[in-house]
Amino acid sequence: MSWKPSEPDPQQTTHGSPVVPASVPVVQGQGHPPVPVDLSRQVTSPKSRRAALVVAMVSLLVIVALAFWRWWADDPVANHYKTLPVERGPITSLVTATGAVNPVISVQVGSQVSGKIAKLYADFNSVVREGQILASIDQKPYQAKVSQAKAALKSARANLAKARIMLAQRRLEFTRMTALREQQFVAQSELDLSTTNLHDAEAQLELTQAQVDQAKATLASAELDLGYTTIFSPVNGTVVSRNVEEGQTVVASFQTPTLFVLAQDLTRMQVIANVSESDIGGVAEGKSADFRVDAYPRESFHGIVTQVRNAPVSIQNVVTYDVIISVENPELKLKPGMTANITIVTARNEEALRAPNAALRFRMPGVPADRKTPQLWLLDATGRVRAAPVTLGIADSLFTDITSGDVHEGEAAIVGLATAEETAQEKLPPGFEFGPKMR
Repeated sequence: MSWKPSEPDPQQTTHGSPVVPASVPVVQGQGHPPVPVDLSRQVTSPKSRRAALVVAMVSLLVIVALAFWRWWADDPVANHYKTLPVERGPITSLVTATGAVNPVISVQVGSQVSGKIAKLYADFNSVVREGQILASIDQKPYQAKVSQAKAALKSARANLAKARIMLAQRRLEFTRMTALREQQFVAQSELDLSTTNLHDAEAQLELTQAQVDQAKATLASAELDLGYTTIFSPVNGTVVSRNVEEGQTVVASFQTPTLFVLAQDLTRMQVIANVSESDIGGVAEGKSADFRVDAYPRESFHGIVTQVRNAPVSIQNVVTYDVIISVENPELKLKPGMTANITIVTARNEEALRAPNAALRFRMPGVPADRKTPQLWLLDATGRVRAAPVTLGIADSLFTDITSGDVHEGEAAIVGLATAEETAQEKLPPGFEFGPKMR
């Protein structure tokens, strides 16, 4: 079976009209029924499809670029500044310093005499009472001195008795010579000699009396030194330091050697803080102070400033002043010598009109700045920028109190200029940020 396609119409071919072939049967094989084929659909080439896709993509990119340019051109002035609001809130002015924890009353117990430590009766952390024996020094040398002083006193007293007897004898001789002279039995020279001997006996008596007094004083000194060989506790307290051992020789010459250090009451401690001269102006008695120690990093201890010493301490041209902070220590957590990191509250305002410190440091480019008068640069809702001179109060690490000036709560204070990258970063929708820039 054969078939022949129909002849094309000459008129249609001349005018270039598309040829639409009719559905004709096609022999699929011997003995199979014919399958109709629709030849009326126009076949699209791959080049046409690719060109249409490129045109669509270029058009989309042009539309996106125009929209981005229009959005960027309409960006208000406010987006080129970084601002923070002026608000009301608490401001606390603080002074930081370091210091050491010490007992309120610390007594150094020393020795007034030299010698070998014979016995110790107290050790570290021993609780002692006033008058309790802490240590004793070898007493044998001082007992010998006491015995020697007693013997010297006896000798002086014997000489005093002898001088009294001699004075009595001279008085008798003087009385007799006076009577004989009145009767012209002796010469005047013998009476003068008797008078001289009497005066000499009186002087000798005074001399021996002085020797007795000196011997008494020597004996009292020897007995006092003997008493100093026993070391007593002068106060009630706790032994925080012991500097000697049994058998050790201590020498008390120009400086008294320290044997023990006693803390009178460890439940009340004091912190000696070193405050720099730039911060000492705001520190006064009665101010609140908090501090931490390394032994308890998560616990804060509270104290009160009780004394600001006027004596300057200069170390490598850095001048500091000692500030005494009293603190209660009922649980005995604070130990002598601990290092304290102290924060002293110098001023506080709970309802301050506060401005960011960065806004006070901001300087508008191209505008002369008066460093004597602080000012804020404010940005309103319409994008207008104005300068507002202000008077400052207390300050902390983040904010400063505005005590006066044409500044109101809620206004936006300029803290810096925003770069194009930062502005674009803020305006892009979520998920389209540029990401961090490596510098």
